[in-house]
Amino acid sequence: MTILCLIANPADPALDSTLVAAIQHETGGEINWLHQRIACEIHAPRGADPEAAARAVIGPRPVDVAVVAATGRRKSILVADMDSTMIEQECIDELADAVGIKGEVARITELAMNGELDFEQALRTRVSLIEGLERSVIEEIRRERITLAPGGRALVHTMKAYGAYTSLVSGGFTLFAEYFARRIGFDEAIANVLEFNGDRLTGTVTSPIVDKSTKLERLLALARERGLPTSAAMAVGDGANDLDMIKAAGMGVALHAKPHVAAEASIRIDHGDLTALLYLQGYEEEDIVR
Repeated sequence: MTILCLIANPADPALDSTLVAAIQHETGGEINWLHQRIACEIHAPRGADPEAAARAVIGPRPVDVAVVAATGRRKSILVADMDSTMIEQECIDELADAVGIKGEVARITELAMNGELDFEQALRTRVSLIEGLERSVIEEIRRERITLAPGGRALVHTMKAYGAYTSLVSGGFTLFAEYFARRIGFDEAIANVLEFNGDRLTGTVTSPIVDKSTKLERLLALARERGLPTSAAMAVGDGANDLDMIKAAGMGVALHAKPHVAAEASIRIDHGDLTALLYLQGYEEEDIVR
């Protein structure tokens, strides 16, 4: 059996009973509200493509749609990207801003996340451009410029409360990933290591680079270690280096993703925040740890 999920952003609760009824008229099935005005599911929708039918009814309203399997819906592993996923910024772009080259570096970041540049080459190029940046400046940026993405702590703490293992795997840097993993509540963090000469960046990164293969390999390793199929894993990210793990996971989510990533993922969340990943798993509002 499949379930049709309808999810709005908690900051813009655009889902109402009239809209849900109109969708049910096209798809059939049984309505179950997870959170009034924010998340609803329709069990056993009919038709060849209930997702397309729902999107046609929704039109331009800011409501996300996904179809998930009813069996094995709650996941036991979460592997998440960091930049523009669990946090709202790209850390390398903020570091570049400190030396006055944010525009140049952000353009390289955009091309890499769109899959138009080799990730490792793009990373090493961007890091070389911020050579000499002081550790104290990096720590200030981390403290003052980086914000957590809405719903992230609820996602991680709720999944952990129900027995899941959570991993933050980032193509960014340990100075940020380890810090924000602790703040959010992840069980582990894996990222690239910036190299220093004293307290200043050398403009280099320790090999090997954490990239798309690292993310995929960590997801597969976590499943093996726990004796679980990959269908028990959830993965979330926004860029080209996240696509392999998104496709491999039992529930792979492109969150506010680059267009080609969203197009290739089985589930895309364009409007909701990270709590959408809980509603996709069938968690109700009273289940969520806030």
